[in-house]
Amino acid sequence: MEPREVQRRDTRHLVMIVDDSVTVRKVTSRLLERQGFDVVTAKDGVDAIEQLENVKPDLMLLDIEMPRMDGFEVTTQVRRHDIHRDLPIIMITSRTGEKHRERAFSLGVTHYMGKPFQEAELLANIENILHSSEAKA
Repeated sequence: MEPREVQRRDTRHLVMIVDDSVTVRKVTSRLLERQGFDVVTAKDGVDAIEQLENVKPDLMLLDIEMPRMDGFEVTTQVRRHDIHRDLPIIMITSRTGEKHRERAFSLGVTHYMGKPFQEAELLANIENILHSSEAKA
């Protein structure tokens, strides 16, 4: 595990957190920053899509229920975008029903987690996805 941590610090990954809850954005940002990630936040889907014109995150954490543009629409737009088409997306939501999960995966979400989430589980999922993305590159 030690070499992996050193490697991560050398190549800091950028994670975009998209959630309309300021508390979720702050708590998740602090967690990831303590683990050596760079973080950018968006308050809703429209904000996220606008920011994606200027930033290229390595991974997105995405809520479903947000004003102006929900997480499903964000996923659809990201998957249509040439630059961000392969962006790993972890959907984190209180909507844990099977129909929401199925819809998320059908749109191209990489992983789906319920709220509230366990910090260790989120970090493990992020690490696994980022390392499998790097292996493909």
